[in-house]
Amino acid sequence: MKKSLAYKIIESHLVEGKMIPGEEIAIKIDQTLTQDSTGTMAYLQLEAMGVDKVKTKRSVAYIDHNTLQTGFENADDHAYITSVALSHGVYVSKPGNGICHQVHLERFGAPGMTLLGSDSHTPTAGGLGMLAIGAGGLDVAVAMGGGAYHLLMPEIINIELRGGLVNNTAAKDVILEVLRILSVKGGVGKIIEYSGEGVQTLSVPERATITNMGAELGATTSIFPSDHITKRFLIAQGREQDFLELKADEGAHYDHKIVIDLSKLEPLAACPHSPDNIKKVSELKDIKVDQVCIGSCTNSSYLDMMRVAAILKGKTIAPNVSLTISPGSKQVLSMLAQNGALYDMINAGARILESACGPCIGMGQAPKTDAVSVRTFNRNFYGRSGTKSAQVYLVSAETAALTALHGHFVSPKDYFTKTIEVKMPEKFLINDNLILKPEDFQDIEIVRGPNIKPFPINTKLTDKVSGKVLLKMEDNITTDHIMPSDAKLLPFRSNIPYLSEYCLTPIDSEFPQRAKKEGGGFLVAGNNYGQGSSREHAALVPLYLGIKGVLALSFARIHRDNLINNGILPLEIIDPQDYQDLSQDDELVIENAPQQVLSGKVEVKNITKNKIIKTELNISERAKKLLVAGGLLNSVKNS
Repeated sequence: MKKSLAYKIIESHLVEGKMIPGEEIAIKIDQTLTQDSTGTMAYLQLEAMGVDKVKTKRSVAYIDHNTLQTGFENADDHAYITSVALSHGVYVSKPGNGICHQVHLERFGAPGMTLLGSDSHTPTAGGLGMLAIGAGGLDVAVAMGGGAYHLLMPEIINIELRGGLVNNTAAKDVILEVLRILSVKGGVGKIIEYSGEGVQTLSVPERATITNMGAELGATTSIFPSDHITKRFLIAQGREQDFLELKADEGAHYDHKIVIDLSKLEPLAACPHSPDNIKKVSELKDIKVDQVCIGSCTNSSYLDMMRVAAILKGKTIAPNVSLTISPGSKQVLSMLAQNGALYDMINAGARILESACGPCIGMGQAPKTDAVSVRTFNRNFYGRSGTKSAQVYLVSAETAALTALHGHFVSPKDYFTKTIEVKMPEKFLINDNLILKPEDFQDIEIVRGPNIKPFPINTKLTDKVSGKVLLKMEDNITTDHIMPSDAKLLPFRSNIPYLSEYCLTPIDSEFPQRAKKEGGGFLVAGNNYGQGSSREHAALVPLYLGIKGVLALSFARIHRDNLINNGILPLEIIDPQDYQDLSQDDELVIENAPQQVLSGKVEVKNITKNKIIKTELNISERAKKLLVAGGLLNSVKNS
């Protein structure tokens, strides 16, 4: 069989299973990354497993999310992460060094390797030819301890890119077009592999923009071949030794194929409140804009920043606009300062933020009431900006910069007569003085501040599982809905009891109190439950509140895995009418629960309405055993 690139990398790392779509496989992990929003819990779990040193080729802990220090909590978490990571042989990227995905692309990523990260946008590294997958913190902790990563073998979709981008259409517009075609759930259970002549026209940072937002498709990961362009990027980073040429076989087998002609694309925007609500920017030209935010792991590379600087040079932003710019890494920021581009941004009226996630995760820069905020980020979920009434649009860096200058949407296609030319540097400015190497530190004392609380651990599945439906929800419920993550709550990511007061409050402000009063129960949801961030807290906090199971029409991959890892039943409703018939406060019971779970078919009795709801567990035999054991940590400790 002629093999795809993703197939080849999986095959070379396969330790268990058969590579048949839908069958469980296990792969060896070469590298891991964590960040400080999910990392604290991952390292607490690593300690609970009793692992002394990581077993990967390279593991890196990034501090890039919780950098707004209005109290001691974030600084305490940073001290814990730094000390526990170094003591376990993990590299540490300090605050200010940059966003994990941008820095990993620059300094650590390598073609052909596997990367598992406790962040849903870990597939960014697919722009380098890595098989990079986002997962929950516990899965990453297991990988750091030398364990394999288990997943269902994905289908592999080939997206053939033809031609080249014209009229200042950008890589961001490519992935927005893919989202228009496939939707936010169209990539679930799939790997997106790019090929075709159009690939040769895209730099590594542009490829990374596309693989980054593959997470919004629900895809397991996205990947580009590793070629002469990849080699040139790695040489410029002083890492030529990491280059490995990789590509699919001629005539490789794919499960599906999509063709996109890059020359026919034009600037696009994701409209409120979903990354797949796509319109042409030219259709939005009459909309007045209040805020523009440029940056995030999607669009904060040197290439993006230089194009923004070229557009802003010698001009002034519109009076009604607040413009913020967040360079993706210290490397990018230093180069902008060195070549004068930073001056052009500041002189135009931009507010320069630190090299961190910042507004993308609601860490500051919440827009005004009823604002229109145009962002180069990857998610525009309701309320994620910090202002519930705000309308957030996602666009390319070029569209964002023009929009900031004019105060309303402007399409680069309609504005420029020629393409903005920015050349990739032959050599990047390399200074890794904010990366701590574990070999430089000995006899490290692990620092634990008062904000770090024990995390909940489930018990073995009991024979009878019962409780009320505590909340019924619609389709596409995100992890932002389940466990909000704004500037006020991020400092408490290591404090599950505190976070429990906010669980699912964007949907129902009374949910936490009801869950505690009832002693737990069940949740009901529509399709694609748990889309978005990989945050494990969206499972840990419901576990703390006594949630025993979620009945949904379908689940997003990472969140389903996080539920399993924490012993919460992810039950897929077979008949959509049963979803319609379920109501809040219905009394549910599962008899002979362990036996039913192991069978993969679970009948849930609705006592209130005297009917049986048939559900199934579309998971592996191993995952079923994890549920019976009460989660992955219990299984690891008892093995």
